[in-house]
Amino acid sequence: MLRSKNDVWVGLFVLLGSAAVLFLALQSANLLSLNLDSTYGVTAKFDNIGGLKARAAVKSAGVVVGRVESISFDDKSFQAKVVLALNTRYQFPKDSSLKILTSGLLGEQYIGVEAGADSVNLNAGDTIGSTQSAVVLENLISQFLYNKAADGGNTPAAPVKK
Repeated sequence: MLRSKNDVWVGLFVLLGSAAVLFLALQSANLLSLNLDSTYGVTAKFDNIGGLKARAAVKSAGVVVGRVESISFDDKSFQAKVVLALNTRYQFPKDSSLKILTSGLLGEQYIGVEAGADSVNLNAGDTIGSTQSAVVLENLISQFLYNKAADGGNTPAAPVKK
């Protein structure tokens, strides 16, 4: 009787530990969100979203003010359509702008919001027109190499001392 009672407690402890590890893994992978705040959705279109993913953070002044709800391709404008879920306690002017930024050199990407100066705030369903696409590291490197190759032999040689 005593042994079966201990087995039940050990089993319960292992089950709770497994649930805690699963919760932490999903939370750190940004696959689980327990945000109970109410949100409003706004849309933005980008030429290139780089490695932006759904559930990525939307930040303003370094503070998380929302999440990326969904990403799709608009086959009429040939742009990426990004739907943002912003917390209702944060209101932004209609002329706000969005940028896709990166945490560190090779970190995850997020959307940065720069507030505008308009007196009218964004509402649910509005579209933000002022966007700046992601900076893709591969494109920067290839552009640098192309410019260096184009300069090729045009760089002056150092004078030879006699």
